Amino acid sequence: MRRLPQTPGRVVSALLALVLASAVALLASAQPAAAHGTLAMSTPGDGATLREPLAAVQLYFTEKVAANAYFTITAPGGARVDNGWTYGEPKPLDKPVREYFLVEGKFEPREYKTGFPAVVTVAHLPAAGQYSVSYLSVASDGDAVRGTMTFRYTGRATAAPQGWSPPTHQPDPSLVAAIEQHSTSGQASAAPAGSAAPAAGSAAPATAAASAASNDESGSGPLAWTGWVVAVVAAVAGFIGWRRPAPAGRSSGRGRASKAPSGRRDSEPRAGSKTTGGKTGTTGGSRRGGAAGSGGRQRGVAVPAGRRSGALVTARTAATGSTPAGQQAGSTQAPATPEDESRSTPADPLLQHVAAGTPGSRLSNTHLALLVGGLTLALLAGFGLARIGTGTEEPTSNARQPAGAPATSGRAISAGDGHQHPAGTGPHSHPGDGGTGETLAAGTTVSAGGYTLQPLERSQPPGVRADYRFRIVGTDRQAATRFAVVHDKPLHMIVVGRDLSGYQHLHPTMASDGTWSVPLTLARPGGYRIYADFSVTAADGAQLPLVLGVDHHVAGAYAPAALPPAQAQAAAGPFEVSMTGTPTVAVTAPVQFQVNRAGTAESAQLERYLGAYGHLVVVREGDLGYVHVHPEPELVDGTVKFWLTAPSSGRYRAFFDFQVGGKVHTAEYTINLP
Repeated sequence: MRRLPQTPGRVVSALLALVLASAVALLASAQPAAAHGTLAMSTPGDGATLREPLAAVQLYFTEKVAANAYFTITAPGGARVDNGWTYGEPKPLDKPVREYFLVEGKFEPREYKTGFPAVVTVAHLPAAGQYSVSYLSVASDGDAVRGTMTFRYTGRATAAPQGWSPPTHQPDPSLVAAIEQHSTSGQASAAPAGSAAPAAGSAAPATAAASAASNDESGSGPLAWTGWVVAVVAAVAGFIGWRRPAPAGRSSGRGRASKAPSGRRDSEPRAGSKTTGGKTGTTGGSRRGGAAGSGGRQRGVAVPAGRRSGALVTARTAATGSTPAGQQAGSTQAPATPEDESRSTPADPLLQHVAAGTPGSRLSNTHLALLVGGLTLALLAGFGLARIGTGTEEPTSNARQPAGAPATSGRAISAGDGHQHPAGTGPHSHPGDGGTGETLAAGTTVSAGGYTLQPLERSQPPGVRADYRFRIVGTDRQAATRFAVVHDKPLHMIVVGRDLSGYQHLHPTMASDGTWSVPLTLARPGGYRIYADFSVTAADGAQLPLVLGVDHHVAGAYAPAALPPAQAQAAAGPFEVSMTGTPTVAVTAPVQFQVNRAGTAESAQLERYLGAYGHLVVVREGDLGYVHVHPEPELVDGTVKFWLTAPSSGRYRAFFDFQVGGKVHTAEYTINLP
């Protein structure tokens, strides 16, 4: 009867490989995120409550903002109350900020202890409530410095200066162009220290050298890289020690080998002697007939020793014999067969002994466990030294940034897949459909991130209810079936006509084969854009948020509808919805919606719809670029507040979904951005 293979060594070896792979993965994922020109602190602080009027807001950055930087302060009613800005005197930061620079392929940390302020004048405070401060600049390495902060004012209202009117200007076009040029040029996320990359035609921002003029900056890159070297050397040394054969003439202890059944070839690999130039010997004993052990005892056994001249050679060893193993009496020879070749003894002595379950092997399971622990500790020690160099504290800025990319300063985030999120969502990334660089509008392509929207129907008759079916296909040409639930649904389908009419927000269902379907009725002939907004779940559990778009056609005579004029009020069923705020190109600006019963000042009792008090979809005229904006988690002064970053100048149609009494309503607006 054949014996089952003895596998404890293989299990331990697999465990060793798993531990080492995990440690290496941990080290590989420890790369810091780059950051540059971030907002370090402000006066008043973000989220502060003020009882007395203030004349200005001071924003302290880790380097001077560009001369054509753009700032706004928005009052609770949506009107701007900023009145210009100036540079202020540098001041020590309350808490140092650590930023990273990519120098010759290596991230090197630099610590900033001095803040460079931009002082934004407040014209007046028209009402109590939450005030929002937004800013846009470009760092010395070309990255966008964009974000917001808020404060709450509870004091008395103050009057506006005589003859003053709220500003309405947009950011300097050269500033926006510089940011767009950098984000689409494929440049590295951070530039070498001391370099500046302002775009031609824009006001030159302060260089990194100017920011470094103070001696408050320090880097500890060499110590960090020393940690990495320690980890790598420890891993290599442990691997060499693991693979190295035992010295000749030594045994690691008391050993006992098993004897193969008489009259047949052994069906399993055995730990034993091996042949080298016609000489054979046991792994734990002398290669040329020396002592079999040192202080140990071995019982004579017959084991496969090796192969010489086409013959399978077995050798018998004695406890203290000195006869060469290949010449001992009682040795036998048998013709070699292909089956024997497949059953030959493993070349690695460690695997030979452990696979045979030999307690006296050169490296026992206990030793393997110690080796695993030692290597793991060495790797983690190296990791710790590396982290000493980079620090464990996050920058004091409350920036939200894509992983592996420079921080975008401030509270709000403009994600790269057409999603824009409010404060408090935490750092996370959206790959988007624009490849490298920042993409504020998505849905203009049918494929992104290795996934493709594949429609099964591309047209339908007008006014007929028909099932619209599609699949999300991966690079393996198979339909994806694992989707994360985001805002209560695994996939959101948005339908908009090419004339920006006919908006629908639907939720298809997925069959087991990955085919999505949903009943769809389109009343008017013409072209439509269908967006699939989802987060696919990869095999390792990671989520990849994407927005893909595809055209759909309704046969018939097409008569495009004219885009309604821009207005702040919209009717939605029995409700009147007011939109306040000033959407701004490339700037994260607050936009708020107040829902009242039509003809009254009574506020509607809003209910959560898909996990939030409202959803805002903004579609750009022309290319139908898609932006899906999520609100603050709670109502702000009785309104649904969004942070919108308009991708560019042009005309947009905004669709605000909200729910009252279990029914969803949509208010629609036209936005003109010069």
